[in-house]
Amino acid sequence: MEDFLDPRNSEGMPNLADSAFAMDFLITVKSGIRNYGFAITETASPELRRILQRQLEAAIDLHTEISNLMIKKGWLHPHNPKEQFPVDLKAAETAIQIAELNLFPNDTDRRGMFATPNK
Repeated sequence: MEDFLDPRNSEGMPNLADSAFAMDFLITVKSGIRNYGFAITETASPELRRILQRQLEAAIDLHTEISNLMIKKGWLHPHNPKEQFPVDLKAAETAIQIAELNLFPNDTDRRGMFATPNK
Protein backbone atom coordinates (compact mmCIF):
# COMPACT_ATOMS: atom_id res chain seq x y z
CA MET A 1 0.00 0.00 0.00
CA GLU A 2 1.84 3.05 -1.23
CA ASP A 3 -0.88 5.67 -1.50
CA PHE A 4 -3.56 5.81 1.17
CA LEU A 5 -5.64 8.23 -0.93
CA ASP A 6 -5.88 5.77 -3.83
CA PRO A 7 -9.36 4.20 -3.67
CA ARG A 8 -8.09 0.74 -4.60
CA ASN A 9 -6.21 0.61 -1.28
CA SER A 10 -9.47 0.86 0.65
CA GLU A 11 -10.67 -2.48 -0.69
CA GLY A 12 -11.60 -4.73 2.22
CA MET A 13 -11.08 -1.97 4.80
CA PRO A 14 -14.71 -1.85 6.03
CA ASN A 15 -14.53 -5.54 6.95
CA LEU A 16 -11.14 -5.09 8.62
CA ALA A 17 -12.40 -2.05 10.51
CA ASP A 18 -15.55 -3.86 11.64
CA SER A 19 -13.53 -6.82 12.90
CA ALA A 20 -11.12 -4.50 14.73
CA PHE A 21 -14.00 -2.60 16.37
CA ALA A 22 -15.65 -5.87 17.38
CA MET A 23 -12.40 -7.20 18.87
CA ASP A 24 -11.87 -3.96 20.80
CA PHE A 25 -15.45 -4.16 22.09
CA LEU A 26 -14.94 -7.80 23.09
CA ILE A 27 -11.72 -6.98 24.98
CA THR A 28 -13.40 -4.05 26.73
CA VAL A 29 -16.34 -6.20 27.83
CA LYS A 30 -13.93 -8.90 29.02
CA SER A 31 -12.07 -6.30 31.09
CA GLY A 32 -15.37 -5.13 32.56
CA ILE A 33 -16.25 -8.71 33.52
CA ARG A 34 -12.95 -9.02 35.35
CA ASN A 35 -13.51 -5.69 37.11
CA TYR A 36 -17.03 -6.70 38.20
CA GLY A 37 -15.57 -9.88 39.66
CA PHE A 38 -13.05 -7.88 41.66
CA ALA A 39 -15.69 -5.39 42.79
CA ILE A 40 -18.04 -8.14 43.97
CA THR A 41 -15.32 -9.65 46.16
CA GLU A 42 -14.38 -6.25 47.61
CA THR A 43 -17.81 -4.89 48.51
CA ALA A 44 -19.31 -5.34 51.97
CA SER A 45 -22.85 -4.29 51.07
CA PRO A 46 -25.20 -7.17 50.13
CA GLU A 47 -27.37 -4.80 48.08
CA LEU A 48 -24.40 -3.51 46.09
CA ARG A 49 -23.15 -7.08 45.63
CA ARG A 50 -26.52 -8.07 44.07
CA ILE A 51 -26.40 -5.06 41.74
CA LEU A 52 -22.85 -5.89 40.66
CA GLN A 53 -23.81 -9.54 40.11
CA ARG A 54 -26.66 -8.50 37.80
CA GLN A 55 -24.29 -6.24 35.88
CA LEU A 56 -21.74 -9.06 35.72
CA GLU A 57 -24.35 -11.41 34.27
CA ALA A 58 -25.37 -8.78 31.69
CA ALA A 59 -21.71 -8.29 30.71
CA ILE A 60 -21.24 -12.05 30.32
CA ASP A 61 -24.32 -12.18 28.08
CA LEU A 62 -22.93 -9.29 26.02
CA HIS A 63 -19.59 -11.08 25.71
CA THR A 64 -21.43 -14.14 24.40
CA GLU A 65 -23.31 -12.06 21.82
CA ILE A 66 -20.16 -10.34 20.57
CA SER A 67 -18.23 -13.62 20.44
CA ASN A 68 -21.02 -15.35 18.52
CA LEU A 69 -21.21 -12.46 16.03
CA MET A 70 -17.46 -12.55 15.47
CA ILE A 71 -17.48 -16.33 15.02
CA LYS A 72 -20.36 -16.07 12.55
CA LYS A 73 -18.55 -13.38 10.55
CA GLY A 74 -15.30 -15.39 10.55
CA TRP A 75 -13.39 -12.81 12.60
CA LEU A 76 -12.81 -15.09 15.57
CA HIS A 77 -11.94 -18.79 15.73
CA PRO A 78 -11.60 -19.46 19.48
CA HIS A 79 -11.46 -23.24 19.13
CA ASN A 80 -9.15 -23.47 16.13
CA PRO A 81 -5.80 -21.66 16.35
CA LYS A 82 -4.88 -22.79 12.82
CA GLU A 83 -7.85 -20.83 11.44
CA GLN A 84 -7.28 -17.86 13.76
CA PHE A 85 -3.60 -17.43 12.88
CA PRO A 86 -4.19 -16.19 9.27
CA VAL A 87 -6.83 -13.72 10.54
CA ASP A 88 -4.42 -12.30 13.12
CA LEU A 89 -1.54 -12.27 10.63
CA LYS A 90 -3.60 -10.29 8.08
CA ALA A 91 -4.57 -7.77 10.77
CA ALA A 92 -0.93 -7.37 11.85
CA GLU A 93 0.28 -6.96 8.26
CA THR A 94 -2.39 -4.34 7.57
CA ALA A 95 -1.45 -2.44 10.74
CA ILE A 96 2.20 -2.41 9.66
CA GLN A 97 1.26 -1.19 6.17
CA ILE A 98 -0.85 1.60 7.61
CA ALA A 99 1.96 2.60 10.01
CA GLU A 100 4.40 2.84 7.11
CA LEU A 101 2.18 5.15 5.03
CA ASN A 102 3.39 8.63 4.18
CA LEU A 103 0.44 10.55 5.57
CA PHE A 104 1.72 13.91 4.37
CA PRO A 105 2.78 13.41 0.73
CA ASN A 106 4.09 16.31 -1.32
CA ASP A 107 1.63 15.62 -4.14
CA THR A 108 -1.97 15.65 -2.94
CA ASP A 109 -3.53 16.31 -6.35
CA ARG A 110 -6.09 13.59 -6.97
CA ARG A 111 -7.74 14.97 -10.11
CA GLY A 112 -8.73 12.22 -12.48
CA MET A 113 -8.99 9.50 -9.83
CA PHE A 114 -12.69 10.04 -9.17
CA ALA A 115 -15.59 10.78 -11.46
CA THR A 116 -16.00 14.55 -11.49
CA PRO A 117 -18.32 16.72 -13.56
CA ASN A 118 -16.80 18.69 -16.41
CA LYS A 119 -15.98 22.22 -15.36
